[in-house]
Amino acid sequence: MKTKKIEGKLVENRILIQNIEKSRYLFGNGYYGKPLGIPKPKGTNFESPLILDLIESYYLIQKGELQITLNDKILSLKDLKMICKKQYDKFDSKYIVFQNLRNQGYIVSPGLKFGCDFAVYERGPGIDHAPFLVQVMTKEEQISASAIVLAGRLATTVKKQFIIAIPRLRDRTVEFIGFEWWRA
Repeated sequence: MKTKKIEGKLVENRILIQNIEKSRYLFGNGYYGKPLGIPKPKGTNFESPLILDLIESYYLIQKGELQITLNDKILSLKDLKMICKKQYDKFDSKYIVFQNLRNQGYIVSPGLKFGCDFAVYERGPGIDHAPFLVQVMTKEEQISASAIVLAGRLATTVKKQFIIAIPRLRDRTVEFIGFEWWRA
């Protein structure tokens, strides 16, 4: 028997899951989203709706776990992809990296506060700190030596490893290049 999809509503550029039990389920089974008004949730004992990013919502729709409405109309995967492409520069590339990391069991959060695309956890927020900062780049993009040094210094300051992820759109694989910094 197939379970009913979790219902979410598109509100500006986020998805709101109003049902508290479903919010707890999503957060407790993969650390999807953030409980509204709770900056550092500890476990699933919260009484708050969940806010999802568009990219993780797209992933959950693809997995068949989520259904999103806008003005009482169910959005298709194609509809949501068009919205995502307006919100994310290089959405297709970023999504391949997000999907690859999630499928490997990592917890992927926005990396904006670190100046990168994703902060990646091995076990989850509140359990461990994100050991990786991931910047998505295409093969055609160039990165300067000073940009690598800046990213590396930031990552070292916050005790994380800086990684460049290069997705291949054709076969949906990702090449990861990690940088480690140490003092001589």
